[in-house]
Amino acid sequence: MSATTRPVRPVHLAPLDVIVRRGAEGVIYLESPHPLGPYPVRITDCLERWAHEAPDRVFLAERGPDGAWRTVTYGDALGRVRALAQALLDRGLSPQRPLLILSGNSIDHGLLALAAMYVGVLYAPVAPAYSLQARDLTALERLFQRLPPAAVFAADGAAFRPTLRQVLPRGVEVLVSTAPDGMRATRIADLERTEATRAVDAARAAVGPDTIAKILFTSGSTGQPKGVINTQRMLCANQEMISATIPFLRDEPPVLCDWLPWNHTAGGNHNFGLVLYNGGTLYIDEGKPTPQHFGATLRNLREIPAVAHFTVPRTYEMLMPHLRTDPVLRETFFRRLKVIFYAAAGLGPKFWDELRDVAIDACGEELLFMTGFGATETAPFAFTTGPAGASPGAMGLPAPGMQVKLAHVGGKIEARVKGPNVTLGYWRDEALTAAAFDDEGFYRMGDAIRFVDAEDPAKGLLFDGRLAEDFKLSTGTWVSVGPLRARILAEAAGCALDTVITGHDREFAGALIVPNLVTCRALAGVGADVAAADVLSHPRVVARFQQIIDTLARLSTGSSTFVARAMILEDPPSLDAGELTDKGSLNQRRVLEHRAALVEELYANTPSDRCLYARGTTST
Repeated sequence: MSATTRPVRPVHLAPLDVIVRRGAEGVIYLESPHPLGPYPVRITDCLERWAHEAPDRVFLAERGPDGAWRTVTYGDALGRVRALAQALLDRGLSPQRPLLILSGNSIDHGLLALAAMYVGVLYAPVAPAYSLQARDLTALERLFQRLPPAAVFAADGAAFRPTLRQVLPRGVEVLVSTAPDGMRATRIADLERTEATRAVDAARAAVGPDTIAKILFTSGSTGQPKGVINTQRMLCANQEMISATIPFLRDEPPVLCDWLPWNHTAGGNHNFGLVLYNGGTLYIDEGKPTPQHFGATLRNLREIPAVAHFTVPRTYEMLMPHLRTDPVLRETFFRRLKVIFYAAAGLGPKFWDELRDVAIDACGEELLFMTGFGATETAPFAFTTGPAGASPGAMGLPAPGMQVKLAHVGGKIEARVKGPNVTLGYWRDEALTAAAFDDEGFYRMGDAIRFVDAEDPAKGLLFDGRLAEDFKLSTGTWVSVGPLRARILAEAAGCALDTVITGHDREFAGALIVPNLVTCRALAGVGADVAAADVLSHPRVVARFQQIIDTLARLSTGSSTFVARAMILEDPPSLDAGELTDKGSLNQRRVLEHRAALVEELYANTPSDRCLYARGTTST
């Protein structure tokens, strides 16, 4: 069936339009002509609403030890949240005596977080990797110093016990879902037996739009993690922006099956929030897109027909082979699906076409691909492609309620934003907060953008890289790291997980490529027992990566649009070395620092045999 005759699955989306105003010094202001509708004072008002309107509807579900789904309805959730809120107040927790949540997504985590927000107790969810994967606990110790807790929640007491013994400050209460005998901890089930009093209602009434709901620590992909203040207004306004742009979420209660961690804005604000805001159901996926854990995700997606998937491209990339070969998975996955939404990274055009073809084969209809753009500081929804659909590099247009300022910075255009969903600043860091906003109060996103068509702004915006990552070659030519990295990954089509661009003050751009060992093993025809070095030196694997950099060089328009040399990393990025953030993204700066010797090897007059050269360039 040709692209022009394919039926499109109907989906209720709002139109995206833009008002353009031009200011001094080439500044351009953008905003939606559609006003933002009313939204609640507190995000927990949504829990109360659905507990009264649909008390028997399932709110959260998770796998139990027996493999069956354990659920909590909206009615039960409100009662349990109020009991937990009373227990937190009884222990003196407050904005000055916060709660840290150290463990991952779970029903107990969700209800405890809602209890804290219900009565204005400051809380911060922390990536479990800081406690369970890092050998060096310095990062976790710093978090304890920056946000000294009165209590911490670690769902699996046995797993967290060794870490807590080392870093837990004296006098801090440990809350758990389960714990081994002899561990001093309080079980959530016991806290839920607390009877809520008028103190809960009084504390709830004191929570207003500017009350801090939570502190979210950024992933640190371009520096040290920052504690982003998230207010009640931010959370509620952002959900109204999402629903106003994607109104099918209001048409029927949305069902999601999602793994994105709640210590990050995409999982904890966007996905958890849109389910709560619209009275939907969230099936907590205990898997993730890694070889070790993706089996759990596949099992869940075979059972749960979601109405949308809001996730990162790697999830779809790992899902693709199974969608082709597993008819049960394919039927369930596409049964109710209305939108495939991706963000945080680009989706390569080759893979995009494959996913579209699988959807057509499965349901006879073409599905809408959407993307968006935002930050932890924007709660996160800020830009989206809407009914126009996604395309490589697309950011779309500002959501209702957003004001956008496009300012020229160092030869590029920086996106700056203002709106009710934008943070007030960073936790206890006045200098960082002051530097984050310009003289008109717009938050500096640090992201470069450009118009799809400068003559027609309504066609939307394109991502043009991170300003902090871009650099100049020794020739004075600027290298836009984001677009170059995206081109490499698109051409790699699954053979590479990520790449770090090199070349600051050098003659040419280069790359340190993080290979996808699963794909490379399949390409080499070898099993999991073969060492990474042997896989990556296999002739078919070497030839594939050589083809990637040769193709980029052939299609390049100048020295800043391809890499003249590349090296495939045998050792994966390290969380302990700070190369890898807790959500799995690369800290580009830290990789370059930690692997400085490899960079020198890449640029040596006589490079080692491990280097690949773009054939036909002067660097060979």
